[in-house]
Amino acid sequence: METNPIPVLTVQTTPFDDQRPGTNGLRKKTAVFESKKNYLQNYIQSVLSSIDLRDRQGCTMVVGSDGRYFSRAATEVIVQMSAANGIGRLVIGHNGILSTPAVSCIIRKIKAIGGIILTASHNPGGPAGDFGIKFNVANGGPSPDTVMDRIYQVSRTLEEYAICPDLHIDLSRLGRQDFDLENKFKPFRVEIVDSVEIYLNMLRGIFDFGAIKSLLTGPEQLKIRIDAMNGVMGPYVRRILCDELGAPANSAVNCVPLEDFGGQYPNPNPTFAVSLMDSMKGGEFGFGAAFDADGDRCMILGQNGFFVNPSDSLAVMAANLSCVPYFRQVGIRGFARSMPTSTALDRVAKAMKVALYETPAGWRFFGNLMDSGRCSFCGEESFGTGSDHIREKDGLWSVLVWLSIIAVRKQGVEEIVRDHWAKLGRNYYCRFDYEGVDPRAAYYLMRDLEAVITDKAFTNQKFAVGSNVYSVEKTDNFEYIDPVDGSVSRNQVSSRLLIIFTDSSRIVFRLSGSGAGVGTTIRIYAESYERDPERHSRETQVVLGPLIAIALKISDIHERTGRRGPTVIT
Repeated sequence: METNPIPVLTVQTTPFDDQRPGTNGLRKKTAVFESKKNYLQNYIQSVLSSIDLRDRQGCTMVVGSDGRYFSRAATEVIVQMSAANGIGRLVIGHNGILSTPAVSCIIRKIKAIGGIILTASHNPGGPAGDFGIKFNVANGGPSPDTVMDRIYQVSRTLEEYAICPDLHIDLSRLGRQDFDLENKFKPFRVEIVDSVEIYLNMLRGIFDFGAIKSLLTGPEQLKIRIDAMNGVMGPYVRRILCDELGAPANSAVNCVPLEDFGGQYPNPNPTFAVSLMDSMKGGEFGFGAAFDADGDRCMILGQNGFFVNPSDSLAVMAANLSCVPYFRQVGIRGFARSMPTSTALDRVAKAMKVALYETPAGWRFFGNLMDSGRCSFCGEESFGTGSDHIREKDGLWSVLVWLSIIAVRKQGVEEIVRDHWAKLGRNYYCRFDYEGVDPRAAYYLMRDLEAVITDKAFTNQKFAVGSNVYSVEKTDNFEYIDPVDGSVSRNQVSSRLLIIFTDSSRIVFRLSGSGAGVGTTIRIYAESYERDPERHSRETQVVLGPLIAIALKISDIHERTGRRGPTVIT
């Protein structure tokens, strides 16, 4: 215990009008948090003040980061402000490192009131990159809309924040650090914990580690290639896949967390995980995966670089959950997917006679379903899958599900996927991202597009592209009524527009909330279902080309944004 009590200061400040958290917290350019006076402190105070004072006093919170630049400095400010605001105990990952799934796991394990995660997910790091602050609530999941609104309302009127600037901690030293403060609160405690151990113990209770280890080390050894992309997942991959499950050390690459992710985008898709794609194409490895910066999303690859579309991955995992001991024990109560995600999961749900829920994008919507016992497994087209073991998507858990399926079925990735298509049909699917679009241009494009597709004349309209003719069946500005609490998520800025054709093909237009404040991302999704196995090996872009052409024509996106094409195609 410190001998001299540490003073608590109240600092005068003025509010900012741009601190409304988005789908994944508040994301901005790193320089905004680092250089704008009180910007970081204001937001942290808004988060802390959003917790009722009676709940806040003496409570426990979890803090972690994906290791990106400015995380250590921000963690110290969070510690200093948490102490000054009456938090009793902080649990922080070693060197500040905790994956997003690990934060969710620890919140639930120790019954914390919530947790702060310093991450901007797949966005680039470094001084010129992006930074983000995400607040997860007591169930371990992302803040629901009510909490995000409360944080934003506090931020708009904030006049002061509380801090203990003389309080310093050692993030490299495992164990307890206690501090005595000059206030009425009890001693303040910080616990630095092993970043991996609690999460690893949870996984041991879900999977058959013996079966996976035999797969990776036995006579028919499956050679794997795992790319942590210099994000948070390095320590987890080495400890769990290599040390615990026996994969050779050279199975794991880019496993040192770097503040700038080695100058790369830590984005697990074929565009940015190029080195993994290239190494898989050689045929040496039978299974490959890449993670984003905070470890909640992953890309799955098979031998010879066979790319598993995230929507297919979701459907295949759902159809094979019986390969995982956890699901054999507790059963499967329901599936859920975000609206833009392919309907491939719906076909699995129907075949298994399991309930299917369609939600807006954002993991927080799955939390209510899981907390109420309605949903066991869920996912999004943006490379995120998870289950009710925590309340976040979970990249490494997803890899272990896939390895469990391979171990039980004794088939390779491509064979498993093609068998799935043969049984239930193939949902061809792709996503076009237009990043950094002027926000006003994006808003008016979506507003005008909504007016076009909701006009009565648009329904039953036919579009001919080459030899293909598509007839509109219905259109929608997607609205979600939560079956648990009846809350309605409707979009006032026309950011979720849906066109369904008579052959079940779909086009979705969506404004994304995952950027860092520099422009807006417009996403176009196209999907077409094919039952005939003879037509399951066609090129995705060939199959979906006519739908994309329709989407580009009715949105006029290139002319209205000045773009010649998308930034990324997935």
